Amino acid sequence: MSKRAEPGYRQRVFRLVRRIPQGRVMTYGQIAELLGEGYTPRTVGFVMHGSADSVPWHRVINARGACSTGGIVLPHDKQQRMLEAEGVQFDSQGRCSLEKYLWLPGARSKSQSNSRKRTLFKLKATAQRS
Repeated sequence: MSKRAEPGYRQRVFRLVRRIPQGRVMTYGQIAELLGEGYTPRTVGFVMHGSADSVPWHRVINARGACSTGGIVLPHDKQQRMLEAEGVQFDSQGRCSLEKYLWLPGARSKSQSNSRKRTLFKLKATAQRS
């Protein structure tokens, strides 16, 4: 039996996504990393595509800070408009600042969250240069 077929696979994704505060986002890859073995950004996206209305699916975006639902959801800019209604700002290329809007579960204070984000983005930038 594959991990995706196990009971609770989808519910673990939904439980985490329901915790994302209004006006904040998480990435598919971030969710996959937090949930561990058997989860990939692609499988998280697949699970999100089948989510119920009670799951704030629009708060999950790609690693570039952009929406990935253009070819799936009608109208094509629905996800971005939903996030903008929550205060998330996008640039002319349709990207939001992950440094500003990314939600990190477990960060107890704003300074702790900012510190974790700086570390996250420093590690990401280092990995891209390698």
